[in-house]
Amino acid sequence: MYKKILYTLGDTPSVDNYCALLALVSKIVSVQMQVTETVVYQGQFGEFTITDRDRLEVIIYRSGLATAALSFCIGTSLLFWQGATPLVLNLLTVLLGIFSLGLGVSLFTIHIYLVPLHRLLQLFWLIGTVFSAAIAFSSPEPLALFVYQHPLTLLGTGSLFAALTGIYFKEAFCFDRLETKLLTPLVPILLLGFMAGIFPPEIQTILLASWSVLFAVFALRKIFQAIPPDIGDKSVFAYLKNQRQQV
Repeated sequence: MYKKILYTLGDTPSVDNYCALLALVSKIVSVQMQVTETVVYQGQFGEFTITDRDRLEVIIYRSGLATAALSFCIGTSLLFWQGATPLVLNLLTVLLGIFSLGLGVSLFTIHIYLVPLHRLLQLFWLIGTVFSAAIAFSSPEPLALFVYQHPLTLLGTGSLFAALTGIYFKEAFCFDRLETKLLTPLVPILLLGFMAGIFPPEIQTILLASWSVLFAVFALRKIFQAIPPDIGDKSVFAYLKNQRQQV
C-alpha cells in the first residue's frame, strides 16, 4: 500500500498527483466503512458489536490527526525552506489554528478507557488553544515570533502539544508503534529544552525535523490501520460506565 502511495505521488508531485492521492485515501476510507456482516467480539466483560457510528468516530479521529499532522508538516517545511520571513510567520499562525482544530476533533472522538485522562487531554487542548488565541489577537507580533522571543509562554501554548503527546503515549501503549514511542519523549524534551535554553539552534532544528517526520509517518500509518483496534473493547467502556453510575 505504501508503494502504491509513492507511485501515485510520482517522482515530481503535482496537484494532479495529490488529487489522485486524496482519491486513493477516500477509497480506503470508503472500504473501511463497508460492513458485510455484524461481527460479535468477545470482550473482557462480555460480548459487543461495532456499529457504523463507532467506525465513523474512528475515521473522524484519524482525519483530525491527519489534519493536525499536515498543518504541522507544512509549517515546519515552510520554516526550514523559507526561513522566518514575515509571510511564513503569519502563515504559521493560521496553520496553528488548523492544527488546533484537527487536534480538538481527534480529542473529542478518540476512544480512551479512562475518562479522567480523556478529560485532562481535552483540558490541555482547551488551555493551549485559548492561550494561543489570546496571544495571536493581542500581540502585534506573529504568534510564533512572540513565543520564540518569550519561551515561558510555552507553559500556556505548549498545553496543545501536551495534549498531542497524550495521544502519542496512548498509541504507543495500545499499539506498540515505534514512531509514537519516539515522539512521546521527544516532544517534551524539545519544548522543555527550548524553555530552559539548553539546546543550540542546530539541535532544536534536528529535533523539530524529527518530530515533523515521525508525526507524518504516524498519521499516514493510522489511515491504513484496521478500524476495530481503535475502537477498543466496548465491554470495558460499558463496565467502567456502570462502575461510575454506582458510585
